[in-house]
Amino acid sequence: MNFLELTRARYSVRNYTDRLVEPEKLDYIFECVRMAPSAVNYQPWRFAVVTDPERLAALKTAYPREWIQTAPCIIVACANHEESWHRKSDGKDHADIDLGIAVEHLCLAAAEQGLGTCWVCNFDVSRCREVMQLPENLEPVALIPLGYPADPSVAEKKRKVPAELFL
Repeated sequence: MNFLELTRARYSVRNYTDRLVEPEKLDYIFECVRMAPSAVNYQPWRFAVVTDPERLAALKTAYPREWIQTAPCIIVACANHEESWHRKSDGKDHADIDLGIAVEHLCLAAAEQGLGTCWVCNFDVSRCREVMQLPENLEPVALIPLGYPADPSVAEKKRKVPAELFL
């Protein structure tokens, strides 16, 4: 599949089978994440792969939506603002931008492997911190449920037409 086909195949999955994600697929996905570019190549990110049933159940309380209960794995994407590049002219921190690039590498690699993902950014950060026992320097930015889509036929993407994208 070419890149355009891959981007068309990737969608936000909100219902997963109970099939576990194979370790070799996780290794492949994180090799793709490792290749993601970042400002000044600082790579200010850390990821936690949560599959342990007890910890997974606790983490799911940080986003109490019914659909997330079906995810057999959640990846916690964290930014390290102490390691990120800050623009000299105004001090803008690029950790979120860098992490966003890495997470999209993750989502596209997962799609290529036949897996589904969904960016979750509206979650209880304090609860996530508590469950994951994160150090102060790591900010949980996104939860990425990962698994096999229960119904791949529901892939729907509404997108603007090209003319709407340009100034």
